[in-house]
Amino acid sequence: MKEFTYAIKDPNGIHARPAGELVKLLHGFESAVTVSGGVGSCDGKKLIALMKLRVKCGDAITVKAEGADEEAAVEAARAFVEHNL
Repeated sequence: MKEFTYAIKDPNGIHARPAGELVKLLHGFESAVTVSGGVGSCDGKKLIALMKLRVKCGDAITVKAEGADEEAAVEAARAFVEHNL
């Protein structure tokens, strides 16, 4: 299992547009991806579940991937959130 933690810098937190793009990105990986933060944790490949976390600016999220391409999934997710959130 690979993981990283990131503090959200976007003033709107995790909102619809970047959440949708993140989900789309993660669907390209075989590994199971979990996002934790806000009010719980969820499957990182499910948009509604990700939005229900209610992650705000300043909140920390942890992204975990487990599977055949876990390292690539975590690095792609890290690059995405650092650039977009």
